[in-house]
Amino acid sequence: MVIRRLVGRWQGVVLSLIGLVATIWLGLTGQLALYIHPRYFVFTVIMAVIAGVLALAAFALVPGAGDGHLHDHEHDGDAPDGDDARRSRWGWLRSAGSVLTIVAAVVALLILPPSTLTTATVAQRDLNGSASALTLKTPALPGKGDYSSFTVRDWASLLRSGAGQDFFADKTATVTGFISADTTDPNLFFVTRFVVTCCAVDAQPIGVPVYHPGWQNEFKTDSWVTVTSSFRANPNPASREAIVLMPDSIKPTTQPAQPYVY
Repeated sequence: MVIRRLVGRWQGVVLSLIGLVATIWLGLTGQLALYIHPRYFVFTVIMAVIAGVLALAAFALVPGAGDGHLHDHEHDGDAPDGDDARRSRWGWLRSAGSVLTIVAAVVALLILPPSTLTTATVAQRDLNGSASALTLKTPALPGKGDYSSFTVRDWASLLRSGAGQDFFADKTATVTGFISADTTDPNLFFVTRFVVTCCAVDAQPIGVPVYHPGWQNEFKTDSWVTVTSSFRANPNPASREAIVLMPDSIKPTTQPAQPYVY
């Protein structure tokens, strides 16, 4: 009885501490960027530390379960009746569920490595469909024509702006991202990144189209690649993407430490 009451009393506090420890650990290891915009790092870590102190104080200040034995012996010497037995079994089941919840939280937040958003999220959100993700940071065109610093977001913004083939004719792009398939053209995939405004919940996928027939035989979706190529008119006139990259080769790469775009 006492154990069950202790588990019930402290489950919320323990789960809160696990979440706070995970948040502080992610902040210290630089992996908090997988969940929130870097501008919120300091605020989040400070608030997590304050909340952790308050949670620890709860252990000392909240009354304990010392009175948990008051009714434990209400039926001393008698076998528990059916209702008492059912209540006892249900109480132990709830305690076991609470313990399993805490263990699951430890595994999910402290043991398993954090992961980035993938094509599964791209499928749920419209690729290049968010005007804000592409236009809130329209790239400034370089005066000397050096586009080497342009990112996936920059090129995707220019493609969305409606610039024609003449604009892209003499330009070479180098973009890094993960592969997401085009849903209408099997010869096309996108070099994709997520734009994060506040946190991963609002992340919007953007991508630069790459025309590479048979790419499925060389690469898997979600694999990271670097593509260096000039722009060409899409050989498929029925495609939604009129201008694409047409590389001679595609270089596999590893996921960068900062996989999102801000």
